[in-house]
Amino acid sequence: MKNVVLIGGGTGLSAMMQGLKELDDINLTAIISVADDGGSTGRLRDNYDMPAMGDIRHVLCAMAADRDDSIFPDLMNYRFSGDEDVGGHQLGNLIFTALTDITGSFMGAVQAIGKVLKVRGEILPVSLDNAILYALMADGTLVRGEKNIPSLNNSIEKVFYQQKVQPYSKAVKAIEEADLIIYGIGSLYTSIIPNLIVDGISQAIYNNLCPKVYFCNAMSQPGETDGFSMEDHVSALEKHLYKNAVDCCILNSRPIPEETLQLYEKSTGYPINALSETHTYQVWKRPLILIDEKGKIRHDPMAVADVVEELVKQLSDSVKPVIKTDLQASEISQ
Repeated sequence: MKNVVLIGGGTGLSAMMQGLKELDDINLTAIISVADDGGSTGRLRDNYDMPAMGDIRHVLCAMAADRDDSIFPDLMNYRFSGDEDVGGHQLGNLIFTALTDITGSFMGAVQAIGKVLKVRGEILPVSLDNAILYALMADGTLVRGEKNIPSLNNSIEKVFYQQKVQPYSKAVKAIEEADLIIYGIGSLYTSIIPNLIVDGISQAIYNNLCPKVYFCNAMSQPGETDGFSMEDHVSALEKHLYKNAVDCCILNSRPIPEETLQLYEKSTGYPINALSETHTYQVWKRPLILIDEKGKIRHDPMAVADVVEELVKQLSDSVKPVIKTDLQASEISQ
């Protein structure tokens, strides 16, 4: 059995998990960002001083064993109408908050919901802290809160936490024991990197000699990756982590219909492409996407699973023993 660890958050990681949970011979662990402070999650964070549960709820539902035959995943994601009292809240977030109180801990709630949903795999928050994400923009503007970061017509220089964020010990251990570490799929600056900048997480990734793979987004995200190429995505990861933190980048190769491209152009979204044929990391181009009934681009869970299965088959020849020491200041950007 190979230990596969995915690091990210949001709907992209959920799509991956829907396919990966069907693979045999892997131990699957998802490490999820807790920096979300928008919508229902943000309101509950403010009221109850607890980590963000929205992305974890998404992934729990995606990893449910009987997702297609059970109403519970849809029930967990049900959003009440309106914007007062329970209006705007997802039922799963309210259940999450109640279970945190009943069980006495955030992880108690995760485990209780996971048991009801018969989750295949393990889901871990990157931290149990109520962490607030900040962004420094290229023009020097400082932005507080994940929900506000993509809203500015600006370029992100870096994201960070002003206060020390304690990593969840089980998340660190999962990374240390991983045979394959995957970044993504998800928003680069607000889903993936918020995990990587938690104290202790980058060190654990650096110390583990296993392959590190990045599933690049298929489309740019307005307010986050405007003007980005595939290489820009990888550079941003390594800027926040350490040099050569990516061994392989997976890029979509499936053509996108013209009507879908026109739909995305209205919100200034465009396909992510590689600008060069030469890289310090491998680039695998694979058909990863599908178009849903609304004309939106989604990652195909089974196509993603096929790539991960291909990666796992190559693991035995991927790593040679090397002794590494603590990260030096010159090796990681702060």
